[in-house]
Amino acid sequence: MAITYPSPITGAAQTGLTSPTYTNAADLAPDVNAKQVAVTALGGTQTGVEVHSASQPFLLAFWKPKAFAVLGKANPVTGLIANIANNVYKFITLKGVLPLAGQPYARMSITTSFSVPAGSDIADPESIRAACSAHIGYLWADAAGVGDTVVSGRV
Repeated sequence: MAITYPSPITGAAQTGLTSPTYTNAADLAPDVNAKQVAVTALGGTQTGVEVHSASQPFLLAFWKPKAFAVLGKANPVTGLIANIANNVYKFITLKGVLPLAGQPYARMSITTSFSVPAGSDIADPESIRAACSAHIGYLWADAAGVGDTVVSGRV
């Protein structure tokens, strides 16, 4: 897999976190088509944030398709391909969060899914890269706004 996890990862700006970094270590992924790390140390000021443990996970995992879809055959009359399958990639973050003081930790999950039409990796790779760039760039550029919205419920 081309996915690599730098260590530490420089976190994006968030309200209440100062210069966050996340040192990670390779972890056994839940399946053969995934690559996963566990957050083992924190940097910067992140008061109240905990690193990975069994009861309070802090994991990052990237999943690729187990079997890649291929482009089907075109209709001999129209020349069109009726059904174009998608190859789905996912990036998942799991973090144990406290729902209420005195309660056990609950798992929060964040999933970004990339659904790529079969064949477009060959025919239009620059558009795939542009879409990834814009998506990840937005999340990076407005990470604090996303975090504030997820906490406050306001857009």
